[in-house]
Amino acid sequence: MKIAIACGFGKLEVWDNVPIPTVGPYDALCRMCYGATCAGTDIHLIDGLHPHPVSYPTILGHESVGRVVKVGAKVRNFHPGDLVSRVGCPACVQPGLDANWGGFAEYGIAKDHWQMKKDGVPQQEWERHRVNQVIWPEIDERTAPMVITWRETLSYIRRLGVRAETRLLLIGSGANALSFAAHACNLGAQVTVVGSLNRRSSFCRLPIIQYADYREEHLAEKLRDLSGGQQFDVMLDGVGGSDTVNLLLPLLSADAVLGVYGWNDRKNYALNPFLAVSSFRIYADGYDEEESNGEVQAMILRGQLRADLWYDMAHPVALDHIASAYDSLRRHEAFKYLIEL
Repeated sequence: MKIAIACGFGKLEVWDNVPIPTVGPYDALCRMCYGATCAGTDIHLIDGLHPHPVSYPTILGHESVGRVVKVGAKVRNFHPGDLVSRVGCPACVQPGLDANWGGFAEYGIAKDHWQMKKDGVPQQEWERHRVNQVIWPEIDERTAPMVITWRETLSYIRRLGVRAETRLLLIGSGANALSFAAHACNLGAQVTVVGSLNRRSSFCRLPIIQYADYREEHLAEKLRDLSGGQQFDVMLDGVGGSDTVNLLLPLLSADAVLGVYGWNDRKNYALNPFLAVSSFRIYADGYDEEESNGEVQAMILRGQLRADLWYDMAHPVALDHIASAYDSLRRHEAFKYLIEL
């Protein structure tokens, strides 16, 4: 089969003649359908700049879906024909090969984590496979990769405490920031976005309150004027850069929450809390995709989440040409690309 390989130092290659994964007792072998690119994690992996240790070469892709074609002897919760989320090729298919989820491959493995738990398998062996969830049959294969991004971002924003009437200040204009904005609007929050001017039109397709250019001179003062002097209940840093956050700290209300989701500069992230008018709290935890899985799929069926705002569903990129998609992402020409596997 074919796989997309990150080699570090900016190299992305497609390898052929890689063995198809073998099926263990709790495994469901899936023929991969589609995957979505991630301009953040994937490009950091390609460039050798991921904050966690990575062994190269490594199979790329963490937003892929596949259909079950074969199940192991102990599998009870996956069936042939099921469309499954977050499927990937494991590293063990070939000596010397690693995998960072391994979703950009022609075949992958999903784990029946429900049965593993029921059978008393140690939690560390099934916990991370809870992301393998069955996609409801009414959801299109080309929409399904977005379920992964939407689950993650919905779980995170709910844990931040965003709800109806929350005044949210969102910093960032990438694909995940667009997801946060969509979720916040669906929850009834009042959303203000600070991002790149060339992304304004996409965000303004959502019912946000206002959109400001992050390079705007006197940005904090302008936002204060646009909001009529109202302060924000939640600030969400979707980029991971403390400079803009510090600049906007005076706009936080008393006991507001700051969530730092992005990790572009986490090693050097430095807040000056004395720039805020009042005390605020920092959310330093993560998210749980499984907890928002059903809610996201219901939102899709209600028409509240549409994948075509993130990528071109009618013209997916072939796996052989995946490098061109990432070249385009580096030029900020799209939020994401749909990859046909």
